[in-house]
Amino acid sequence: MPESSLRVFSLNVNGELRKVKAAADTPLLWILRDELQLTGTKYGCGVGVCGACTVHENGSAVRSCQITVSSAAGRAFTTIEGLAAKTDQLHLHLHSCQQAWIDEDVAQCGFCQPGMIMEAAALLSKHSRPTDADIDSTMSHHVCRCGTYQRIRQAIHRAAEMQSAKPSTGTKTGAKTGGKS
Repeated sequence: MPESSLRVFSLNVNGELRKVKAAADTPLLWILRDELQLTGTKYGCGVGVCGACTVHENGSAVRSCQITVSSAAGRAFTTIEGLAAKTDQLHLHLHSCQQAWIDEDVAQCGFCQPGMIMEAAALLSKHSRPTDADIDSTMSHHVCRCGTYQRIRQAIHRAAEMQSAKPSTGTKTGAKTGGKS
């Protein structure tokens, strides 16, 4: 790509203002993965169908493969890496969905799980006690190649219980979720 077609864009990602140089029509997904090295957000289909690239914009789940960097400029996004709260340099306070995914042993291959977790967290931010029908309706827009849908539903119910049991979500741990694949 000719250098003349590249522009600098400012994005707020995981609470940090980041500047990237890219073509205006570059999908946010590739900016997150290739430029910012936030590889928890996955490429699945590139057309907004599978949900592997799901991130949050103001707490709502959005497909990063469908947002251009030019339209993302000036907006705030959270990736799977930013979902957990840092308690210090070595520890994270996992979001209840991240902890529930671990507790319920949801992942098999794990590829779709960051997008699933982001969607589930958005659901719980709007519906603190979702029904099976709420969960199925929301998560039906995500594809899990391994078919762990029942465990996903169980994990979302567990996360809802965790959130209602205490004001803050998750468990302090040294582990990070949503790693590079």
